[in-house]
Amino acid sequence: MKKELIYNAEIPEGAEANLEGRSLIVKGEKGENKRAFHYPGIEFRVEDKKVIIHCKKATKKEKSIMGVFRSHVENMLKGVVKGFSYELKICSGHFPMSVELSGQDLVINNFLGEKKPRHAKILDTVVAKIEGDKIVVEGCDKELTGQTSANIEKSTKISGRDRRIFQDGIFITNKDGKQVN
Repeated sequence: MKKELIYNAEIPEGAEANLEGRSLIVKGEKGENKRAFHYPGIEFRVEDKKVIIHCKKATKKEKSIMGVFRSHVENMLKGVVKGFSYELKICSGHFPMSVELSGQDLVINNFLGEKKPRHAKILDTVVAKIEGDKIVVEGCDKELTGQTSANIEKSTKISGRDRRIFQDGIFITNKDGKQVN
C-alpha cells in the first residue's frame, strides 16, 4: 500500500543547511558536510529550521531509504555542531613501538620488531592527536572519522601469530562517547 511519508530533521542552533540540486550542504562551527541524495520519488526541502524528506507514494523500500537518508542528515547536522571523536589505545607488550604523525599519515615504527614502518592514512577534514598512549581522532564527518580510526586499527593487524600471546596493536576504545568492549 502506497502512502505519503514525511520525515523531519531539526536544524540545531549554530548550523545552516542549503540545497544545491540534489546535494545537501550543512555548515557549522566545526566544519562543513556535503552529500548528494538521490532516489526516484524522494524529495528534499529546507524550511523553517528543518530538513524535510518527502515522498508522495512511499512503499516499504522508499520508507527504508527515507530512514537511511534521515540518519545521514542527522549525522551531518550533529557533526557540524558537536563533531565526532574516537579514541584509540596504543598497546605494545613485546617491543616498544613509536607512533608519530607525518602530515596526513600516521607512522608506526618498530611494531613487533619490524624494520619497515607501517602507515595509516588520515582522511581529509579529520584531525588526529597523539596523547601519550592514546590517539584521539576528531572530525565533523562521521564516516571519515570512523574510517580513519579503522585505518589506524587495521594498520597494526597481526596475521600468522597467536593473538592470545601477541596482543600488540592499536585498538579503538571509544566510538564517539560509547565504550567499546
